[in-house]
Amino acid sequence: MGVDLERSRTAVALAHAHPEVWGAVGHYPLEQARFDLEATRHLAGDPRVVAVGEIGLDFLNADARARVEQMEKLDQLLGLALELDLPVSIHNRGADVEVEAAIKNHPGLRGVMHYFALDWDWAERFLGLGFHLSFAGLVTRPSRSVLREVVKRCPSERLLLETDSPHGNANKRMKEPNRPAYLLDTAELVSELRGVTVEELGALETANALRLFGRMT
Repeated sequence: MGVDLERSRTAVALAHAHPEVWGAVGHYPLEQARFDLEATRHLAGDPRVVAVGEIGLDFLNADARARVEQMEKLDQLLGLALELDLPVSIHNRGADVEVEAAIKNHPGLRGVMHYFALDWDWAERFLGLGFHLSFAGLVTRPSRSVLREVVKRCPSERLLLETDSPHGNANKRMKEPNRPAYLLDTAELVSELRGVTVEELGALETANALRLFGRMT
């Protein structure tokens, strides 16, 4: 995932260097680096790029001006994704209503709600917009019973898992940095919650990822 222009370039370079890696380009809502839509558009057209992300809104400590700036930037990036027919990876913290409205302003948009942490009512609203829900190590924490219910009820074809490395670690690894290999920690719990084997969940995840990020073939 790219969180600014420099790291989006790095994501694309890594995708070219390693055939098993695919890149995404975007601009994280709290990232202070200069935003360049045209440079992002150029990068997003690379054949190794499969999504626009990480993008979204983060209103946790944002004042009114910062919120307006975030929404303007998100609108441009969602438009770019539609222009290039790419899915988006959406960051949302404290901006549920605004993120929903932004997606609705771009009919035909597809993508995933990254690091989903809301209740079933919100899950239904984003599913109703055609989005996938992606779950990370947060669901392994004992206090997250509401989120576990969402995992149980999420339609199979809209379920994705992620690490959010180096953050988002499973409960048993809270004191160490996260990494992709630890996705198995989340997968083990999710497979238990949904009554399937880890292997069955793995096959489902592969199919869902390939369908959403369609260039990965």
